Amino acid sequence: MKVTAFVGSARKKHTYRAAESFLEKLKLKGDVEYEIVALSDYNLKVCRGCKLCLDKGEELCPLKDDRDILMEKIIQSDGVVFATPNYSFQVSGLMKVFLDRFGFLFHRPRYFGKTCTSIVAQGIYGGKEIVKYLDFIGGSLGFNVVKGLVIKTLEPMSEKDLMKTDAAIEAQSRKFHAQMARQKYPSPSLLRLMLFRMSRTSMKKMLSDDFRDYTYFNEKGWFTDDYYYPVKLNPVKRTAGRLFDFTAGKIAM
Repeated sequence: MKVTAFVGSARKKHTYRAAESFLEKLKLKGDVEYEIVALSDYNLKVCRGCKLCLDKGEELCPLKDDRDILMEKIIQSDGVVFATPNYSFQVSGLMKVFLDRFGFLFHRPRYFGKTCTSIVAQGIYGGKEIVKYLDFIGGSLGFNVVKGLVIKTLEPMSEKDLMKTDAAIEAQSRKFHAQMARQKYPSPSLLRLMLFRMSRTSMKKMLSDDFRDYTYFNEKGWFTDDYYYPVKLNPVKRTAGRLFDFTAGKIAM
């Protein structure tokens, strides 16, 4: 299995080392090769909000940078780690620019069957909210999400702190490895089911072949499928799905 860590720090210190430690521990569990991608080594431009990627297709983006190189690394991976320092109580600027360059994927998710997690390195406070954000991002892109990890890196770090961090990273690597070995296409939560059914019904009612979101959903068969991928919904979720379709249809009228 291939796992890639995307590191949103310009220096190879706490965040980078934590990602490296995580991957090394993961490799010891067998059948894993890994790559660390320092986002500072790549050319990533700031999204202009032109919406061409959303409306007409990501290939028409006017920004010529390394977006597609990084996207290919995700495609070739079975697992992904988003590692970022806590800067001003959010992900780093590097990480945010990276995520923004894939904005069209939140409309047209495609990383189903892959696993992701996050590592947030911070001094004192705010990391839990960043983890919630990255967990939501991962799920919205299609990943099976392992709840992210916050590590404290306030200097100077005592031997006890270092041991505590190492133990936390080891536990996170076990959870991640176990998730990769589980069912790749699980039944969606009610929230994920609602987001899918309401968005697809709204697109079907409000868009046409002039929009890439519409043609993509049509090509995938998502306008008639129960979910993004073949899955057996229990009676409650089947009923909820029909209700979500009905509600979205009324809203879009």
